[in-house]
Amino acid sequence: MPKDAAVEEFARLVRALKARDGRSYEALGRRLSVSASTLHRYCSGATVPEEFAVVDRLALLCGADEEERRALEAAWTRADGARRPPAPEPEPVLAPVPGLPSERRRRRWGWVGVVCGALAVVGTVTLGAVLLPGKTRERAAEPPAPLTWTVASDLWKNGCGHTYLVERTPPPPPEAADARSWAAAQGAVDGGETLVRVSVQGKSAAAVVLQALHVRVVERGAPLPWAAYRMDDGCGGAVTPRRFEVDLDRPRPVARALDGYDASGQEGRTLPAVSFPYAVSAAEPEELLVHAGAAKCDCRWYLELEWSSEGRRGTVRIGDEDGAPFRTSGAKGRPAYGYDSVGRAWITVEKSGQGE
Repeated sequence: MPKDAAVEEFARLVRALKARDGRSYEALGRRLSVSASTLHRYCSGATVPEEFAVVDRLALLCGADEEERRALEAAWTRADGARRPPAPEPEPVLAPVPGLPSERRRRRWGWVGVVCGALAVVGTVTLGAVLLPGKTRERAAEPPAPLTWTVASDLWKNGCGHTYLVERTPPPPPEAADARSWAAAQGAVDGGETLVRVSVQGKSAAAVVLQALHVRVVERGAPLPWAAYRMDDGCGGAVTPRRFEVDLDRPRPVARALDGYDASGQEGRTLPAVSFPYAVSAAEPEELLVHAGAAKCDCRWYLELEWSSEGRRGTVRIGDEDGAPFRTSGAKGRPAYGYDSVGRAWITVEKSGQGE
């Protein structure tokens, strides 16, 4: 199948799933932990996802059966192969020159290097997998976790309000969907609060019970002395029921379940806090929204999720999209700036109260 045809066939199947479900790109993207624009690129054929897991979750959300999921995976495999560059031609192997006593030794040490390299690779996989942006994460530990998860850590409160600490005056604020690349380019750090959304899904129909969510601070320093840049003055909106609050200033921070609020009705309603344990499976994913605040520290931290399934137990460590620890710094009392869209410049506002 031609390259373009393979990608278009995959995109057609994704479009059919989206059309069957009827929800908007934004609504489906929230369930899949991808942006609406990313999901639109999958449907248009502009992009093929790095991993099949996100597409498989879309299939489950849209009610696809096992046969449809297999066909979708086969189409993704062809499209994934089509968008990758061809493998380079292998280098020619030079025949040994008779009469050179060092040739056998070179070949022998060459094999030793190959074996050692293979052992090094095996050791790396045993200790833990490298976590790449946008990939499904599974810690390679004993026992293997029967679940996968994706992380979004460059979230803004209700999609529009956030504060960053930046050492130098940054360019204009980005759209919320572009926050990750903007913050990375500026070396920005979350000021006062970090919002993390973890989407968890089992690998099979067997239930995986999520027993507890722990917070591990791995580095603690004085708050950064940088100025605070506000992306917005905040806004209203609904929150999810799986909502947790963390105070990073405590010696031993804990994730505390909070009530949520559903603003979709005319009067709105409170969603009672739902704490652990609860179960996930391949057909029943779950989302955890963690609000972590700091006033007195520049903290680097991880989440650790305890699980049990079919007589086994384990813990997975969850960091940001790159596998690094999350980072949150107190911003109280720092010079604060908001962006004047008319004058196209950052202007001084009152000192930041973030992290109080």
